Amino acid sequence: MEFSKAIQEKLKQLPDKPGCYLMRDRDGKIIYIGKAASLRKRVQSYFRKHTHRTAQPKIRSLISSIADFDIVVLKSEAEAILTEGKLIKEFRPHYNTLWKDDKRFQMIRVDVQHPFPTIAKCRIKKNDGAVYFGPYTSGMAAKVAVEFLERRFGLRRCRPREPDAETYKHCSNDIIANCSAPCIGKVSPEEYRERIDEVCAFLRGERMEMLKELRAEMERMAADLRFEEAAALRDMLMHLHNAVKEKAKVRKTSKMKQDEARRGLKQLQQHLRLPEEPRVIECFDISNISGTNSVAGMVCAVDGVPYPNRYRRFRIKTVEGADDPRSMAEVVRRRYARLLHENKPLPGLVMVDGGITQLRAAKAELVALGLGDLPIVGLAKRYEEIVWDWENNAGNLVLPRHSAELTVVTRLRDEAHRFAITYHRELRRQRIMESRLDEIPGIGAAKKAMLLKHFGSIARLGRATLEQLAEAPGIGRKTAELIRNELDKK
Repeated sequence: MEFSKAIQEKLKQLPDKPGCYLMRDRDGKIIYIGKAASLRKRVQSYFRKHTHRTAQPKIRSLISSIADFDIVVLKSEAEAILTEGKLIKEFRPHYNTLWKDDKRFQMIRVDVQHPFPTIAKCRIKKNDGAVYFGPYTSGMAAKVAVEFLERRFGLRRCRPREPDAETYKHCSNDIIANCSAPCIGKVSPEEYRERIDEVCAFLRGERMEMLKELRAEMERMAADLRFEEAAALRDMLMHLHNAVKEKAKVRKTSKMKQDEARRGLKQLQQHLRLPEEPRVIECFDISNISGTNSVAGMVCAVDGVPYPNRYRRFRIKTVEGADDPRSMAEVVRRRYARLLHENKPLPGLVMVDGGITQLRAAKAELVALGLGDLPIVGLAKRYEEIVWDWENNAGNLVLPRHSAELTVVTRLRDEAHRFAITYHRELRRQRIMESRLDEIPGIGAAKKAMLLKHFGSIARLGRATLEQLAEAPGIGRKTAELIRNELDKK
């Protein structure tokens, strides 16, 4: 399979550094986002003839669709993992969505059901009687742990359920991979099972002395000036430590946050005199600058914890200028009219960012929709007070400082503000880019509309290369250069 000269030139210039890569199709649309410890090795692997010839059909389909790619160089593989997740959420590329199971964090699976168990990495936990450890945010930690344990305890790597002497004839793992060769009786089934028990104990964090032994060996190598071997052991130690400690740490932190959040919900139920815990809370915030580009963000918390899959964005359609109460009324009306129309469940509590005027405007819309009983409160910024009881306002509710309930509502309010202002900035950047297009000689309203239709959005237009711009209908090389130069200005 032949690739363009532009791609071949880019492949030569790839750095041997960690980062993310973004694959694009002929229209400049991002179709796949991945991460790599070495951008050079990972990205180049897609464009080898051998890869296209031997890869799975889904990989071949992706490769056939690639017309260009971009890279983001980062400081570490850990940063690449986080950045990859953010980019996928932002752009939702076709192949990432199609292969969503491939993006699950890795686990380590010990197949204790077999007579001679094996250890391996996996991404899906099944109800198959095996023992699973993880998930691990660092795939490298899982990989290093599996390889270390296989060598340390002589675990077999062959596939047969019960390997025997015939299997051994076609295997040399006991020579090159330190396999204990239970297939020919070098160790008994009981001895092999004891090794598996030690493997599981290590992954549970019960055999930390192994890491101390490795550290002592690393220090001996460094003292003997065997620095490369010492560095390799240092890296292995880091990954093994992550593999052993990470799961327990994540579970403990997650449980603490969930416990605090549920405690906060019980406190809110008591103070707001709600009929039940507000397990689902939806919070709204308005964002604009001098009344321009007014937008709203709605964030959602489930069991007191933000739940991004339920976030929503709104452009204000019926309000001119900076009128937060009327803007709040519009988005509350649109949100809950739609839920009623689609017969979807309502939240246990609605929260608006603002004081009594925003609250009354939103409450009036709920009443008009027949949802007057839906609990709704405001959160005033100045003193972090709950504004409630909008008809017979008996004073604001001041939640105890450092309480779990105050943490729940302020965290959600801050998240709504962040979400709304991010959307506002995005639209503002698009408007600025559109206005800069108007300043380019030869780009009128019709040609600008054609460009936006061709690239799909102003953001994709802004990321288009010179060659991609020149290929757009009605745009030649010279006009493409004018556009690219204008968009590249700070």
